[in-house]
Amino acid sequence: MLSTSATSSILELPRAAKRLVVVAVDACLCVLTVWFAFYLRLGEFVSLSGPPIKAAIFSIALALPIFMFWGLYRAIFRYSGWPALKAVTKATALYGLVYATIFTAISFDGIPRTIGLIQPILLLLAIGASRAIASYFLGGAYQNLLKRSSLPRVLIYGAGTSGQQLAAAMANSQEMRVVGFLDDNLRLHGHVINGLPIHNPADLNRIIVSLRISDVLLALPSINRKRRNEILNEMLKARVSVRTLPSVTQLAQGRVSTSDLIELDIDDLLGREMVAPDDALLNLHVSAKVVLVTGAGGSIGGEICRQIFKLHPSVLLLIEQNEYSLYTIHQELVSAATHSNVEIIPLLSSVQNTVRMSEIMHTWKPDTVYHTAAYKHVPLVEHNPVEGIKNNVIGTLTVAKAAVAHGVSNFVLISTDKAVRPTNIMGASKRLAEMILQAMAQMSNCNSLDTFAQSTTFSMVRFGNVLGSSGSVVPKFRQQIRDGGPITLTHPEITRYFMTISEAAQLVIQAGAMAQSGDLFVLDMGEPVKIIDLAKRMIELSGLTLRSADNPDGDIDIQVTGLRPGEKLYEELLIGENPKITTHPRIMKAHEEYLPWQELETKLELLKSDLDKNDIVALRAILVELVSGYVPDGKIVDWITLEQIDPRWH
Repeated sequence: MLSTSATSSILELPRAAKRLVVVAVDACLCVLTVWFAFYLRLGEFVSLSGPPIKAAIFSIALALPIFMFWGLYRAIFRYSGWPALKAVTKATALYGLVYATIFTAISFDGIPRTIGLIQPILLLLAIGASRAIASYFLGGAYQNLLKRSSLPRVLIYGAGTSGQQLAAAMANSQEMRVVGFLDDNLRLHGHVINGLPIHNPADLNRIIVSLRISDVLLALPSINRKRRNEILNEMLKARVSVRTLPSVTQLAQGRVSTSDLIELDIDDLLGREMVAPDDALLNLHVSAKVVLVTGAGGSIGGEICRQIFKLHPSVLLLIEQNEYSLYTIHQELVSAATHSNVEIIPLLSSVQNTVRMSEIMHTWKPDTVYHTAAYKHVPLVEHNPVEGIKNNVIGTLTVAKAAVAHGVSNFVLISTDKAVRPTNIMGASKRLAEMILQAMAQMSNCNSLDTFAQSTTFSMVRFGNVLGSSGSVVPKFRQQIRDGGPITLTHPEITRYFMTISEAAQLVIQAGAMAQSGDLFVLDMGEPVKIIDLAKRMIELSGLTLRSADNPDGDIDIQVTGLRPGEKLYEELLIGENPKITTHPRIMKAHEEYLPWQELETKLELLKSDLDKNDIVALRAILVELVSGYVPDGKIVDWITLEQIDPRWH
């Protein structure tokens, strides 16, 4: 059987060369069948000289023109099955008629008459067999070659072990075709690994044009962030789509495959080097403990669950009100727990359910609670303020009281930068949730009320947007790019902080371990990013161009739709100034004013009353009174209120 490389070599020959090969094969078959016809007639092999060679030369001179006339060389690999057999039979029949007339009817000295009958039959069988063999060995390979030639042509950046493994894994890929490597090592330039040349990245622009490259795959799992960013900035100028392998810590068993390739996250351009987590802090309140996570099916809650699971708690309680989200995270963790002793318990419940929360806390007596459950989508909460406040404020109060009543040692609230001088109800509700825990922490510390007789350490962790979360613009922009645009942006000046979801989850766990009751932590999010810059970079990393007034023939345009209800242009992480540093370089401690519990509790009762009455005006007034810096941006846009005022409003 022909090897794959030999088959590819044959099929990649120019069409004229392939025709010459088949003509040569047919000529050889003419000679061989004449020789074998003599053997069948005489009972012995004769030398190809004298009369036999004349018969062979005449066979070639007669057969090839007839075969050309019948089109046997026009499409070498197209014929298969009956069409090929019919064409060969007709051509050989005409040949046999002429050949028999000359050597049987007329005859020549030294050439038996039966040669004119035997040889055409043998030639028919030989030509038919050659076409069948070619179809069998090369037909499927030819189709595969056609498919591969139409695949996107890609380069792998990195000719090391990971790059070579990736190239091997993609050898038979039906998605893309690797045509070479790029590598920074000058000594490798011009060399070949497994048939693939290694190029100098400095020649990238020329290589992309000459080799028609559509994608560059980064196989640099251990490279530092700074160098990675430098490489990516070079890629941006070359108008190629960039995909990458996960980091070394995410690669399993030291092997890589095409399934490991992921679309390049924008944090590769905007992020920083992650600070190695402090294992002592990670394990302090988690390892061998009973840990409860509310909102476990959300993007932040789910990632916190994954990080906690790796730290081997004795029991991990997953609380989620969305059935499908709970099922998904539970199945993921159970699948990963094949060789783990972690008990994972999925619990359906709203955090507003006082009885259910109390029963859960009483039954398992968790040591640590991570409260991530919240409605976080600014416009949705603005349009549905009652449910947003109930979930974010009353839900937090309910879980916190249950935690205190049942002796939870540590309670960590996941907060948001939108709680700082909020212009929307979501941000105001999250700030009020922070204030509840601050007030409860004060009372817990002084043991003034029976409700807080059990000492629970309350802390809050505030951070900005996480890349890849359900509310992040990154997956939205990516889908819009796939759909051919446009990318929709609410305002050209809108700016946000970003952090990877895994880094945020690890910092939350470490901050909670550092807490003294009432601490409000702020994560170092780096420099804020203009969303329009993020959108432009995502377009460029996809190998596309921005359509604009300067470039009307670009691929993707950006449309500004206007700020949504409650949306801010800029987010902040601190209300006050001068945050305190901690022992962790990415975690700071803020000091912000709050109301004493006695005063706050009275206001919360009024808030509950207004929630029951769906009185949005009164609710906003209470939030303005309680939350420092809350200035509602625009009119009330609650769907129910708008419909009741004027059913024709929409």
